[in-house]
Amino acid sequence: MMCLSRLKNHEGWGLLVLRLVLGYIFILHGLEKWSLWDMTASEQMSEGMLNLFRLLSIVEPLGGLALILGFLTRWASLGLGIIMVGAIYFKMSVWGVPFAAQNATGWEFDLVLLAAFVSLMFTGAGHIALDRMMCKKK
Repeated sequence: MMCLSRLKNHEGWGLLVLRLVLGYIFILHGLEKWSLWDMTASEQMSEGMLNLFRLLSIVEPLGGLALILGFLTRWASLGLGIIMVGAIYFKMSVWGVPFAAQNATGWEFDLVLLAAFVSLMFTGAGHIALDRMMCKKK
């Protein structure tokens, strides 16, 4: 038990790992949406939904990059957290996806990502981040 309490001195490394993983996930998910720029609206994908996904194809990779660098981490976490609230809403209300769906992705993963973003909003980037370097100069 005493050994684990020593990890408190290295919490910045834990926050770095969290930021790297979240950033990587959102860069990949955003880049996957780039193919939507070549699509046209259809019955399955309305013009409004298509435009939303196009916006997400820009915002998600930028937010992911900000997390990886530890740049404006709390703001990036807030923005990506709002995206996750929207994703959870759509899965629950619009598409009727259950929390943990068999043979499909439920919204449990989205909820975990939202919890991680809330954590980063409260804790910040940690000491291994551009945010920290910028604050020291001021």
